[in-house]
Amino acid sequence: MSKELSVVVWAKEGCHYCGEVKQYLEDKGIKYKTVDVTHHDERRDILEIKYGVRHVPVVEIGQGDLYEGVTKVGIEHIEAVLEKINKSSILK
Repeated sequence: MSKELSVVVWAKEGCHYCGEVKQYLEDKGIKYKTVDVTHHDERRDILEIKYGVRHVPVVEIGQGDLYEGVTKVGIEHIEAVLEKINKSSILK
């Protein structure tokens, strides 16, 4: 039995790339939660501790025991992680 996919998008107001990521996920029918870092430097501090970056978007994707943070800008990086998780869940 596969576990539900968990996706969190760290974003801020006015971020063009953040909007692209959200639109991509919506087009794929992937549900996600948003963490808005606008006016919340403490949330950027969390990103820096977890991933060594303060920029957005950052997309956290997880399923079961697999979990990965995507810090590079570009839909292709998100697609690669989704594909890796999908292949792994098929093999279980």
